Amino acid sequence: MAHEDAGHYGAKHPADRKLNEKIAGAVREKNMDGKISCAEASRIAGQLQVSMADVGGTINLLEIHLNKCQLGLFGYSPKKMIVKPAENVTPGLEAAIRKALVKERLSCLSAWEIAEETGMTRMAISSACEKLKIKIKPCQLGAF
Repeated sequence: MAHEDAGHYGAKHPADRKLNEKIAGAVREKNMDGKISCAEASRIAGQLQVSMADVGGTINLLEIHLNKCQLGLFGYSPKKMIVKPAENVTPGLEAAIRKALVKERLSCLSAWEIAEETGMTRMAISSACEKLKIKIKPCQLGAF
């Protein structure tokens, strides 16, 4: 959600959406001053064997601010994003990124998969996308 919507994250979900208490308990445990990092959210999903979307939805319903995106796209103070364009992108990496595009965008999940396949960091994939002027969307947690 946009910065001006801070504190109203649950509003983007249907009013009848029920909170999964197992996920909510894990999120509350990792909540630091009303914030939780993308990495913590990812760990929760893995530990509980639930989807990142379910964890993200729970974070929203609890009105907790998601920060420190593992792709460097949001949640870093005082700057919003920390990722910078790569100096260059190898033809192989560019081909992998372009092959995974859907409607000219790379999903967060695809960025993570490319990082895993290439042995690169997630931030390096995001940096390559910045260089190629490719937007990463959607977020697995539903942040963007």
